[in-house]
Amino acid sequence: MKKAQLVLVPSPGIGHLFPAIEFAKRLLDQDDSFLITVLVIIRAPFGPDTDTSNQSELITIDTRIQYITLPTVTPPDLDPLRSPENYVTSFMEAHKPLVKDAVVNHVMSSKSSVPVVGLVVDLFCASMIDVANELGISSYVYFASSAAFLGLLLYLPTRQEQVGIEFKETDPDLIVSCFANPVPARVLPSVLLNKDGGYTCFENLGRRFREAKGIVVNSFVELESHAVSSFLGGGTPPVYTVGPLLNVNGHSLMGSNSDRHGKIMEWLDDQPEKSVVFLCFGSIGRFREAQVKEIALGLEQSGHRFLWSVRKPPPEGHFALPSDYSNFEEVLPDGFLERTKNIGMVCGWAPQMQVLAHKAIKGFVSHCGWNSILESLWHGVPIVTWPLHAEQQINAFQMVEDLGIAIEMTLDYRMRSDNLVLADKVAKSVKSAMEEDGEVRNKVKAMSEASRKAVMEGGSSFAALGDLIKDMLS
Repeated sequence: MKKAQLVLVPSPGIGHLFPAIEFAKRLLDQDDSFLITVLVIIRAPFGPDTDTSNQSELITIDTRIQYITLPTVTPPDLDPLRSPENYVTSFMEAHKPLVKDAVVNHVMSSKSSVPVVGLVVDLFCASMIDVANELGISSYVYFASSAAFLGLLLYLPTRQEQVGIEFKETDPDLIVSCFANPVPARVLPSVLLNKDGGYTCFENLGRRFREAKGIVVNSFVELESHAVSSFLGGGTPPVYTVGPLLNVNGHSLMGSNSDRHGKIMEWLDDQPEKSVVFLCFGSIGRFREAQVKEIALGLEQSGHRFLWSVRKPPPEGHFALPSDYSNFEEVLPDGFLERTKNIGMVCGWAPQMQVLAHKAIKGFVSHCGWNSILESLWHGVPIVTWPLHAEQQINAFQMVEDLGIAIEMTLDYRMRSDNLVLADKVAKSVKSAMEEDGEVRNKVKAMSEASRKAVMEGGSSFAALGDLIKDMLS
């Protein structure tokens, strides 16, 4: 007997859509009295991330969930390159009438006897709290990043009242309760340094989050005990750490070319156990040609086996996702593929979760997106930090400095900067990940076990989800 309905409104993009679906699945696994509807925005404003051709794949992930595709809207009249975050937030705000219509005329009307008990919104959808308020529905925030980054966002309105301007890279280290160590301004997310609407946008998100009935975080207490304890003093809505919520089966909407993926897995099958370093930088990550060449030379210098996902940047000035190269030789050093053919594989988009699960993988050079961090910890593979954009710099800082569970290559690299990480540093970091079996690897192994226990019955995240369900059904 279904007791309650929930509506989820994720932002477009794999890093937002899949965690929302995993949250819905986990909720239903623990209590099947919910009817859950996900409102899907098919056409993202930055390229064919999730389009109608993949909709059927999405729906087959879990047939217990209903999907409603929202109509398209006119993109905002803003330059997305000046502040991508402000652009996406404005794009989502334009969907408010469509979300309200979907909830009233599809969700409420189809099952009028089953009350809608919550509208669950994610990072860029805080404006949808207005829709919940208009309809008399409780609002919850689903936060797909770390609890520490959530704490930083919730701190911004307080800082705004004290300082009144965005951060600067020359600012002194930030003391904020959700991080164990002072945070250097150089590792703050670019959006918090942005004068073109980015900082103001996120300060407003932090303010709006405080209006929610609860905040659901894709993390677990054992990983972020310091950050989670910082919420206990009151002043914020209840925070429920229910993670890690992972796409464990590795189903991917991005570049779902099974032939290419099959070749990657076959190549890994032929490698010795724990002998390969995996380099992969997420759905947005890409490097200019000079940096690609330095990575290649560093890998060659390290002498270790490697699997390297290389993506082609969009044309200069375009707000779009990277694509796959048709010919890697156009960007790699002369003769690199021939010289490394016995120890390395260069590929386009890679099935990251399946690769990390493979017995041949020993290290992971990563952009430090939160999903990737959770996946690497789940499989016990230490990360070498190479953040690129979004909140990845502060994620890298937290993993290295606060938690001691990652190896530093760089903490403050930014995708649009002119800085180069040179081949020697790449080689040294790869060697560190592949040749040292010390404290970091032991901590990662322990955290892997903790992450799996957290989501089992009796675990911390299982209990937190139970508390959230009680709150929703009350």
